[in-house]
Amino acid sequence: MRETYYANETTLRKAGSAAGHMWRFIREMKVDDLIVVPHGGDFYVARVSGPAVYLAEKSTEDTSYRRNVAWLNDRQPLSRTLARAALLSRMKIQGTCASASDLINEIQEVIELAAGGEAPTFYGDLQRRLIPEVLAEIRSGRMESFGFERLIQTVLIGLGAEQCRIVPRQQDKGADLIAMFRVAGAFQYSVAVQAKHCQHEPAVDRLVIEQLIRGIEAEMADLGMVITSESFSDEAKQAAQQYFDEKGIRIELVDGEEFAKLIVENGIGISHETR
Repeated sequence: MRETYYANETTLRKAGSAAGHMWRFIREMKVDDLIVVPHGGDFYVARVSGPAVYLAEKSTEDTSYRRNVAWLNDRQPLSRTLARAALLSRMKIQGTCASASDLINEIQEVIELAAGGEAPTFYGDLQRRLIPEVLAEIRSGRMESFGFERLIQTVLIGLGAEQCRIVPRQQDKGADLIAMFRVAGAFQYSVAVQAKHCQHEPAVDRLVIEQLIRGIEAEMADLGMVITSESFSDEAKQAAQQYFDEKGIRIELVDGEEFAKLIVENGIGISHETR
């Protein structure tokens, strides 16, 4: 991989990342596995029906390795509104191929809802109605930048952060919040968060990602996250991908709809005004 595509790179990060994507597609993906394919505002779900094959004549299309699949839902796209926040987040992951084995239940739930094999529930219907209302309130309600940071703090604590502190403005080196999580009761990792509260402004651009990168490095954080009430530009997504390729540190991009979904699905616990 390095000799063919990354001979001029001084490290193996890009080659290693690309090799990992190919390994998952060729080696880890098995017959009967489910495949989720994002496509614009929708996504498709398929089931793997055969082994990986190599078609040399397709090399000019950059798709020489291929797999046959059976498309579910009558080959029709599925609305992202049917997916839970965790699945939405995984579909936005930087890279070509990512594992979602921990989200099998969420994927099957979407398929069942779309197929009508399981009647929509009160809880599910209520969630779908609340998400746009929560998003509208975040964007135009009684919320300003400091309040948005406090809301993020409360949500992250509700998601399992042991600590989550808001960085004072005079100490801000690029991260607005620093959250500490613990895995399996032993391994601790830190997340540097950039909060971007907008009211129908242009999508978050590359400059915000660059600002967060400075915060990640200043705080020596393990992961980065940008949470906005709006959306992300293609340049911002490319900057996050480039940083991952070069440094191996992932930056999660959480847009307004996904953040609203996190709030609806997980709640916000104790009101942030009381913390």
